[in-house]
Amino acid sequence: MSANREHHPAQAAMAAPRLYPSELLPSLQSLLVTLADIDFEHESDVETLRRSSADEPLKQTVIKRLREQHQKRRPPYVEQLERLQKRMQALVA
Repeated sequence: MSANREHHPAQAAMAAPRLYPSELLPSLQSLLVTLADIDFEHESDVETLRRSSADEPLKQTVIKRLREQHQKRRPPYVEQLERLQKRMQALVA
């Protein structure tokens, strides 16, 4: 039984290493770390609250507030990331 070893363009594109302009890489990494930290903190806070002994209506109220805070914190970093991606695309185009 032989394996099908044909190369497909989509697979080749996925396997190709992505190169970022070196002057933008620290900014990219910093933004991604910040977004990951924000998401992790939010998920951790929600999980801690869900495991708590507080009554359910209070939990839901606090979870709603946590989500609102999360949704307010992320957009500035996402916008910076989008601007950075546009700059990177312009440099490699």
